[in-house]
Amino acid sequence: MIKHLGTSLRMTIVSIVLLGLIYPLAMTAIAQVIFPRQANGSLITVNGKVVGSSIIGQLWTKPRYFHGRPSAAGKGYDPTQTGGTNYGPTSAKLMAATKATIAQLEKENPDASGPPPMDLVTSSGSGIDPDISPEAAHWQAPRVAKARNMSAAAVDALVAQHVSGRTFGFLGEPRVNVLEVNLALDHPSTGLRMTKN
Repeated sequence: MIKHLGTSLRMTIVSIVLLGLIYPLAMTAIAQVIFPRQANGSLITVNGKVVGSSIIGQLWTKPRYFHGRPSAAGKGYDPTQTGGTNYGPTSAKLMAATKATIAQLEKENPDASGPPPMDLVTSSGSGIDPDISPEAAHWQAPRVAKARNMSAAAVDALVAQHVSGRTFGFLGEPRVNVLEVNLALDHPSTGLRMTKN
């Protein structure tokens, strides 16, 4: 019995040291060397000040900004409580929330053409998606242009400049990072010193 307890204790200590200390430290070191920006949170700084992360969405409510997808993460865009609503397709709560979101979007975007794109109506699986589809950005462009006293064509051109293609050419869909396009609106190219850390 004591022999088995000694073996178990030694295996526990070896496992803790190997899997709880050495492995995480090795993975952290490798990530810092190979992917330092991603390992440090994909932070975006403007003029030396951190304004957000390119991989975590933020709540945008002012008419002069593009708005992201709805968030079901905690109280909204909380990276410590990621997750979707987990409502099934026949859920009365999901139906009510969807109708309320559509009504709010149409109220905020009276000059938009057609119904709101689906990604502006539904939350992502993580609840912190930082991107929207190009269609969702163009749908909001009339509101942003009006709030900023810009032409719709200028706003659409800015959106087009911020469309990222599919990862590796075949994964996912084209997308627009909401934080990055909003920063481009706030800081014309002459005054913006944006870096991705």
